[in-house]
Amino acid sequence: MLMHPDQKSDLLGAETETPVLALNRVTKTFPGVTALSEVSLVLFPGKVTALVGENGAGKSTVVKILTGIYQPDGGEIEIDGAPCRFPNSQAAGDAGVTAIHQETVLFDELSVAENIFLGHAPRGRFGLIDTAEMIEKARAILVSIGAQIDPHTRLKDLGIANKHLVAIARALSIDARVVIMDEPTAALSQKEIEELYVLVEELKDQGKAILFISHKFDEIFRIADHYTVFRDGALVGTGSIADVSEGELVKMMVGRDVSQIFPERDHNVGDEILVVEGYEHPTEFADIDFTLHRGEILGFYGLVGAGRSEFMQSLFGITQPASGTLRIDGEKVVIRSPADAVANGIVYVPEDRGKQGAITALPIFQNVTLPSLGRTSRNGFLRLAEEFKLAREYTERLDLRAASLDTDVGNLSGGNQQKVVIAKWLATQPKVIILDEPTKGIDIGSKAAVHEFMAELAAQGLAVIMVSSEIPEIMGMSDRVIVMREGRIAAELSGDQITPESLVRHAAGI
Repeated sequence: MLMHPDQKSDLLGAETETPVLALNRVTKTFPGVTALSEVSLVLFPGKVTALVGENGAGKSTVVKILTGIYQPDGGEIEIDGAPCRFPNSQAAGDAGVTAIHQETVLFDELSVAENIFLGHAPRGRFGLIDTAEMIEKARAILVSIGAQIDPHTRLKDLGIANKHLVAIARALSIDARVVIMDEPTAALSQKEIEELYVLVEELKDQGKAILFISHKFDEIFRIADHYTVFRDGALVGTGSIADVSEGELVKMMVGRDVSQIFPERDHNVGDEILVVEGYEHPTEFADIDFTLHRGEILGFYGLVGAGRSEFMQSLFGITQPASGTLRIDGEKVVIRSPADAVANGIVYVPEDRGKQGAITALPIFQNVTLPSLGRTSRNGFLRLAEEFKLAREYTERLDLRAASLDTDVGNLSGGNQQKVVIAKWLATQPKVIILDEPTKGIDIGSKAAVHEFMAELAAQGLAVIMVSSEIPEIMGMSDRVIVMREGRIAAELSGDQITPESLVRHAAGI
């Protein structure tokens, strides 16, 4: 249903209840760009509203307005029909608005319980924190969401999936009326995703209003009651999820029909470029042997905890293997650091782009040129014009959307941050590029662009290793697939062997 946001009644539709929260004609601008243009959004008690749109459509800006991080330049926020303001995050929390973000904002050196209750811990006599009560409350919340995590554990000792569950527990530790879920399943296994669905139903039964942001249409159509679509900072559609098809949602998102078919490739695999033999780590992986060829896309599939990312980090020199041999173009090499890896033509685009892939406080052009300063400097002095030229070349190839190359990476959407990280490493002109979950958190339009670019890189002779948890992506982009389970290679598949059934069977050990 296409619509214009002038009439609030259009947003209410058939609902007769007063919304818990509403945005009315909200506008937000930044230098050189309008992030939101008179958008409206309503959230009802006991209902899930899916907020859908490409990266850069304004979804993240809405979340930051609802959580008090940004202040709107125009329009208003209503709680229970009455106008209100969220001058800061504390005010939003006091009003019962909480968010579970795609990139978990937690503290590694604190315990799980301390992270859950940071800022609102239970207190006893003399105003001191009641540690025992905090531990018990944290344990109860974790049990309620099916998380088998000891509240005493330091956060840094948990994996990505468990950190995400701690973030969910933190959001639920306040008596929230509105729960914002921003890509909540991005780092979860299928079992954990199913448990999250159960949790969402429990929250609905408690009368909480849920704003659900996801690029995965199967999730949207499974749990959402309503949808709202943003495009280029404007509201373009809203209605009941039962009245819209996947194709109609995609067309509203991008303003055009988008084919979900993966790009056609010639599969002209060239000579052997990388050989890995006997790679082992004391705790993460063992017996890793494979070869990689020029022009090949080699997929790595597995469940959360299979050891794929840990192995890729070892290839890039972040961690050291206990044993193993690495050959590039037939020559044995030893990689003790990322600098060694880059010097030998291996680059790594990490899954956690916010912490490992980019320096978010620096502008786009400095992030892109950081590993290539030798090409943009002379006699020890950086040449600004050369930096901009190099950054522009690679960001344009990836169709990066930003007001300018001076924009700080932290102000970009998740998809555009990913493009900055990919551009950074491509600028080093590598032989092998490792892409760890390259389309995680990216909308359907940007996914297609990344897939096209991956196909282009392979056609130019670059060897690509792609780690992905998405079966359609693994099947659509890979020449061969290595399936990992519990730190070991469970299978190597090619051609007709690459089926959803075989991937899941080998990954699960069935």
